[in-house]
Amino acid sequence: MADFMKVAKAKIDASASNLNALSQEIWSHPELNFNEHHAHEVLTDFLEKEGFNVERHFVLETAFRATFGSDNAGPNICVICEYDALPDIGHACGHNLIAECGVAAGLGIKAALEASGNKYGKVTVLGTPAEEGGGGKRLLIKANAFTGIAVAMMAHPYRYNVPRPIALSMTTVIIKFQGKASHASAAPWDGNNALDAAVMCYQAISNMRQQIKPTCRVHGIFTNGGAAPNIIPEEAELTYYLRAIDEGELSVLKRKVRACAEGAAKAAECQLQVKTESSWANVITNCILVTIYETHARSLGYQWEEHSMSFGSTDFGETSYKVPGIHPMFCITDRANIHMREFTAATGGVQNQHYICQLNHQ
Repeated sequence: MADFMKVAKAKIDASASNLNALSQEIWSHPELNFNEHHAHEVLTDFLEKEGFNVERHFVLETAFRATFGSDNAGPNICVICEYDALPDIGHACGHNLIAECGVAAGLGIKAALEASGNKYGKVTVLGTPAEEGGGGKRLLIKANAFTGIAVAMMAHPYRYNVPRPIALSMTTVIIKFQGKASHASAAPWDGNNALDAAVMCYQAISNMRQQIKPTCRVHGIFTNGGAAPNIIPEEAELTYYLRAIDEGELSVLKRKVRACAEGAAKAAECQLQVKTESSWANVITNCILVTIYETHARSLGYQWEEHSMSFGSTDFGETSYKVPGIHPMFCITDRANIHMREFTAATGGVQNQHYICQLNHQ
């Protein structure tokens, strides 16, 4: 086993410059969810040249599956690539590095399988588009893309090393108020102000946040506030993301938010519509896999702090309910957090290649 690990490490180290060039190419061409056409092309070209059997446009237009080995020889190990960017700020979530990590791990496992005479199983590099709001993994799961997979793993850049991140259950809640339009100066008494209802709802939710658990998150914006200052707004809308440690806590949070909306609608004499969209499951970290990961991480000098646990959400949560998996976070900078422009700069830094190679040695 130790010899196979040396083979895997050697392959990853030998490929370091090519892997970095791959990451830089994706970083330089940020593409939004379901539109990752350039990333799809460069990733599939790279894997094909490395001897993988590549299925382009797998289930989804910008998804792919690259495999090596035999299902009959042993477990099918899946490493996941993400490669979509964020609006306006590019790769501020570091998906170019996630893609590089997935490819690097795939190369290392493939090299080990070859050294074994292809006795021990199969590796699948799965390209999953649209993590940023599109739920690409959920769509792949529905298409049975994870059937036959023994374990799935990926790694995410961050400001700390976190082997067991807390990735929360999440849902999108859209709150709409319907009032009655009227001239705001000539006859305001004839109107019912939907914007007032939305403002009261926003304030009530903001106050309610004082009483929620530390692992819950509530954040929202106004998405409609009226047409003109001299018209009593007859429609107003809020969009919220709600997050909690699991589905049970998320249900409690949804109930609290709805109560705020109902109170505001009653106070402003408006009609209310609450719609839930895009729910994501929390991530279940497999204890056996992450313990192995931590053992190898320590041997390379990695350190982590329990208080630095992440509180984001990801569609990998859906995957972790389907197959055993891990989603460790690795530090590339301590000067910025994800979804900041400074983090975009860090994800494009050539100096972070060292972390990618070290990570995949684990």
